[in-house]
Amino acid sequence: MSTPADVEHPNPQSTPTEHSERMVAAIEQELSALFRRSRSASLRLARRVHPEMDAAGYALISQIEMGTGNSAGVRASDVAQVLGLDKSTVSRGITQLENLGLIERVGDPDDGRARLLRLTTTGAERYEAMRTQRQTEFRAILDRWNPTDLADLGRLLGRLNADLG
Repeated sequence: MSTPADVEHPNPQSTPTEHSERMVAAIEQELSALFRRSRSASLRLARRVHPEMDAAGYALISQIEMGTGNSAGVRASDVAQVLGLDKSTVSRGITQLENLGLIERVGDPDDGRARLLRLTTTGAERYEAMRTQRQTEFRAILDRWNPTDLADLGRLLGRLNADLG
């Protein structure tokens, strides 16, 4: 099994194409491991917010919190679009979060017919406590990194996310 460090120093006998293929394979392998860890972490984070919340609920509540900003709330259709999910899937998840007392539906001040989603006071408090703990954990890991590596990681993740979008 190769690692990114292994492919940085190509075998002098390999062609540029072979080296490139090994680099892409190593990156794919590392991203797969990151995605697996991310799915597992999402479930743990969800359970920190509420013991009955699942990983999908974590994605929803995170997007509702981010999408709300300083506004009165966010539309369910916008949450579905950002997450790339079917409206019916989002609707079921929203119902679960609402039943857990973490989000609520409120009237849209700009459109009397529409409903917006926002975190309840309990949902906001629990989400913020979880996020604070998560940021502390990230800092403990990333404090061991040098500033150049952190800047490179941020820049390259931003580029990858933009290219994947």
